[in-house]
Amino acid sequence: MIVPSDAEFSAAPLPFGGGAFKGQVVLVSGGGSGIGRATAWCFARLGAHVIITGRTEEKLIETIAALTNANLLASYKLQDIRDYDGISAMYAAIFEEHGRLDILVNNAGGQFPQSAIDFSKNGWDAVVNNNLNGSWYMMQHIARQWRDRKQQGSIVNIVTVVARGMNGGAHTCAARAGVIHLSKTVAVEWSEYNIRVNCVAPGVIFSEGMGAYSPEALSEFDKSNPMKRFGTPWDIAQACVYLGGPSGRFITGEVLTIDGGGQLWGDLWLQGRPEYFC
Repeated sequence: MIVPSDAEFSAAPLPFGGGAFKGQVVLVSGGGSGIGRATAWCFARLGAHVIITGRTEEKLIETIAALTNANLLASYKLQDIRDYDGISAMYAAIFEEHGRLDILVNNAGGQFPQSAIDFSKNGWDAVVNNNLNGSWYMMQHIARQWRDRKQQGSIVNIVTVVARGMNGGAHTCAARAGVIHLSKTVAVEWSEYNIRVNCVAPGVIFSEGMGAYSPEALSEFDKSNPMKRFGTPWDIAQACVYLGGPSGRFITGEVLTIDGGGQLWGDLWLQGRPEYFC
């Protein structure tokens, strides 16, 4: 398979009419590649001004150039989601520049495949700090801004399918499960502020992130769901649009699983299936 390109994102079918998000501002963390990049394209093509964040400025600049060359509204903020105070300053700058922020797509994160028994402390901490703590910092700071400004808002957290565990990915499974249950909890707590919080749980999605996995593991990924194929970043982008925008206005505290039926079907081994289990 070939990683989807900007040309594909610019031409893929849209879930709604072209101006559905006109006048709105959407923040997508980890927006320089993969699911985040597809999500930025989807919202921008629907009329939103999209702000992407990440730690690698080169990726952000490249993505913004592609979007603006397509006459779409987009900008970026260089931001590490593990930087608690930096996130607060970033949101303050966004409201100063735009006067509003309507939707947060909390996509930034990452992991590496390894047996749990072999995790180092640094490896464990790196994944949990990114995927759990960083996601929480982004959620809490924007919720405070919306509460204090009396503005409604919507958060979509990108997680993963965790109900049956994740062989070779215990660190991210633990972190993403934390985000899911944080989301369910604050969906209730923050409803008085008219803030909705939902999650999208992707299954095997073919993107740049596939480079972290061995050929042996990759050869089995598409067999982990009954549709026997990979999903695409655009599949996830459309789910974010659905939950984040007006179509999801009566949805909060939910997890939308986009995995081709994988949670009902097979086992996913991020390092390939050990001989013991064959």
